[in-house]
Amino acid sequence: MNTNDQEVRRDERTVELVYRTTTTDIAQALRARDSHTAAGRRRRWAYPLAGTFGIGIGVLVMVAGGGVADVPLMLVTIGMGLWGTALFGPRLQARAVRGMLEKSGETRAVVDGSGVLVVLDAFESRVGWAAQPRYVETDDAFVMLSDDKQAVSMTVLPKRGIRAPGDVDRLRAVLDAHLRRL
Repeated sequence: MNTNDQEVRRDERTVELVYRTTTTDIAQALRARDSHTAAGRRRRWAYPLAGTFGIGIGVLVMVAGGGVADVPLMLVTIGMGLWGTALFGPRLQARAVRGMLEKSGETRAVVDGSGVLVVLDAFESRVGWAAQPRYVETDDAFVMLSDDKQAVSMTVLPKRGIRAPGDVDRLRAVLDAHLRRL
């Protein structure tokens, strides 16, 4: 992989990761994002609540009306769909990008004082600290998040991609120096 080394400020706080992004990485990042955004937290309770309401009303109408009609069946179906989205949404979203992840191949990320340089076979992208000023640490990754209400933009840095011993702590220190930890 080629990188524009002029953009990388190599010093004792530079951390390099090499990994293949997986659907598990994306699903965990989406769950972390949902835990730390107002929209994600609302979805966690609103979808099951609306789903339960839809199922309950649909079943009541079926029982009271004595049969399965289009509207009650639709309410039950929508309610089940909302429950499914609440339980499996991040996994389903991650599976939707599986083909793209497989084609992207190996990722090289260089984290330094100016931000994160992400290099894939087909492209490279520089993410400045201002673009994603927050981060979440999970057991398996660091997830950088944009500051908008839904944190639409995110960068996943899986810990398994860290190459040198002690670099997890160095990466955490760099992120703490430039981003707000959630």
